[in-house]
Amino acid sequence: MTSPLGDLDPVLTPPKRLAALAVLRNATTTDFTFLRDHLAVSDSDLSKQMAALVDARYVSVTKSRGRGGSTTYKITGDGKKAFEAHKRALERLIAG
Repeated sequence: MTSPLGDLDPVLTPPKRLAALAVLRNATTTDFTFLRDHLAVSDSDLSKQMAALVDARYVSVTKSRGRGGSTTYKITGDGKKAFEAHKRALERLIAG
């Protein structure tokens, strides 16, 4: 017998990462400030969560330098697949 927990993606199990990927799933790109404010987290917390998503190749990041520089995130194809698979796993888990 396999555990229904085994289908959950460990990268997306933390709610902040899942919420960030959900926002990115429904946007073309999203900047750091918007994500931080939307998720109501600190700069350092968001940086850690996004670094995990970037390391997993679920999100790409673009940083502009200079005055008014910004950090922008975009979901990747792997991120879209992982999000949908994790969503299906959660639905199966909840359905029992």
